[in-house]
Parts: sequence; C-alpha cells; structure tokens
Amino acid sequence: MVYRILVASYTDEIYTLAFDPEAPSLKLVSTITVGHHPSWLTPHPEDKSIVYTGLEQSDGRIVALRLDGEGRATVIGEVPSGGGDPCALLALESEVLVGNYSSGRFVAVPLSAEHPHALGTPSSVIQFNGSGPNKDRQEASHPHQVIQHPTRDEVLVPDLGADKTRRLVKEADGKWVEKDAVTYKAGSGPRHVAFHDDVLYTVLELTSEVSAHRFPPLPSQPTLLDTVPTMRNVPIGPASAGMLAAEILIPPPNASFPQPYIYVSNRNDPSPDGDTIAIFAPVPAGASGDDAKIGVVAEVRSHLRHLRGMEFGGPDARWLVAGGVHGGGVRIFERVEGGKSLKEIAAIELTAPTGFLWL
Repeated sequence: MVYRILVASYTDEIYTLAFDPEAPSLKLVSTITVGHHPSWLTPHPEDKSIVYTGLEQSDGRIVALRLDGEGRATVIGEVPSGGGDPCALLALESEVLVGNYSSGRFVAVPLSAEHPHALGTPSSVIQFNGSGPNKDRQEASHPHQVIQHPTRDEVLVPDLGADKTRRLVKEADGKWVEKDAVTYKAGSGPRHVAFHDDVLYTVLELTSEVSAHRFPPLPSQPTLLDTVPTMRNVPIGPASAGMLAAEILIPPPNASFPQPYIYVSNRNDPSPDGDTIAIFAPVPAGASGDDAKIGVVAEVRSHLRHLRGMEFGGPDARWLVAGGVHGGGVRIFERVEGGKSLKEIAAIELTAPTGFLWL
C-alpha cells in the first residue's frame, strides 16, 4: 500500500508525498502554491477531503483545500484568521480553532458547507495577555498549539510568551472561555503538549526540557511531577541558546507497540549528523514522589537541520515522518525495538517542511 502525506512548509507551497514502505521510497506527487508560510495542517472533522492551513503573515489567513484521491490539493476558500501569524489550527466539530502567534489571540472560525468552507465572522475571540523574562521571545503572549484533550471537553493552548498552557472550555452559549492554566517556570516557553494516562507532558522550547504534570479534570489543579532535558548533552554557553526543542508526540499503545514512549524533536544541533529525536519513557502509571520520573530511553540522529515538525502514521503508528526546515528534506523513520529506537527507511529533498498530515 502507498500512503499519501501532506506537507506544510515555510515556503508558499504545500506538498503531497507518496510513501511506499515496500520499496521503500518517498516521492513528490504534487505541489500547490497557497500563500506565505502555510506551516500547519488540520483535517476537516467530517469531510476528510478538506484540509485547512494557516498563512503565517501579519494579516493571517485560513485557507481551505480540497484533496483528490491522489492527495493533490486545490484551494477552495480563504478567510481571515482573526489575528497575526496563525501557527496552530484545530478543526473541531463546527469550527476551526486558531492560535494566532504574534497577536496572542485565540479565534474560533465557524465552518461552512459552502464556499469558502469557513466564515469570516468568528464565533469566539480570546485575547491572551502575558509575558516572560526572555525579552526576545516573551514580550507578549504567543499561543503555539491548539489541542483537544483526548477524553475531556477541554482544549489546551500552550502560550510560549506567558509560560502557561491555557485551559479552555466551551460554554452553553457556544463561546470558548479560559477556565484555568498550567504554569511553568519563568522563561521556559511551553510550545506543545501531549497526553498519556492522567499526565500532561509539555515540551518547553526555550529551555529544551520536557515536563510532566499530574493532570486531573477541572477545577482540580495540576501537580508537577518531573522535568528533564530534551538532550543528553546540552552545550554550555552561547551555543545552547539556539538549540530549541520543538515537537512532542506520544502514540497510543497498540498491539505492535504495547509500551508507550515519548518522542521529542530538538533543533539546531551543530553535529554533522543533524538534530536529534529524543525518546523517553512516560511516568509509570500511578507513581508518586521519587518514583514519578520521566525515563531517558534513546537519542536518534535525524540528519535533519532545524527539525520543527514530525508526525506518526501508518498501521499502529509504525512510521514517523519528520522534516528539516534548514536542510535534510523529509525523512521517514520506522519504529524498531518496540518503539525504543527509530531507523530511517526513506528520504526526499524538499524545501523548508514544517508540518505533516497522513492522509
């Protein structure tokens, strides 16, 4: 079977790739020009032939795409994102939820069955406010992800600028409101989160760390369990300032991979073998105190430069696609040793890939 993968980028284009695991091979199927920096992708909640992307520009835009059977895209609509630099989108039920990075604004854009497949008048707008000690990166709130909790009616928005992950719920009147927030040490810069059991894992971009919080339902408060570096050997001095953790993924356990692992991407490593993908064991179920620790498992060199985005796909999440914004193109890794390590099996040169969607 050949799998199609949609690729977001820091160019003006979105790519479609064909991955054949039997060959194995990775080939370019098509390219479509959509506008400035379409860096994130989210599928329509019901019609999987429709995908949304955000254009990271001062007057942010949400672009709707329709895919054919080969994954080739056509632009079918475009509306304002309600802010600047929409770097995170989540299509959920009747809305696209948008994190506008530079303007610090969360916007819910209603979906439409007709052109342009989204409406220009938001159903909810929340202006986030906050800052941190890193004056270059934390002068204001910067939402960097919009993600739904897997078992609760709750949406989380990591705010890199304010050192918080904001907890949003939808009220009876259809409006989204912020109910509470997870707070982190000053200057850490929460970027993305992932879940396993009752623990929230956060990749802290500015300090290149992963934190684990016990995460009960609202209104109960989270409890910090552990924080570990995302690299085994963190450079000392100025060289470490630009080495920034980016993505965090935890594929649910399944028959092929019954043991869960945490996968984290690091960026801007000076090694000739490129950036690393760090693999961790989650906090043991029910553990507390000194036993509630994140376990270091492995570190895999990716041969990618500035590894910003990656995503699991295929049966039992067997393969990981990852891209280097500054070099190395796109690479497919297979999970081996039960998920404790990764083996590269296919690659293709591609300009500035940032995010992925398995079709």
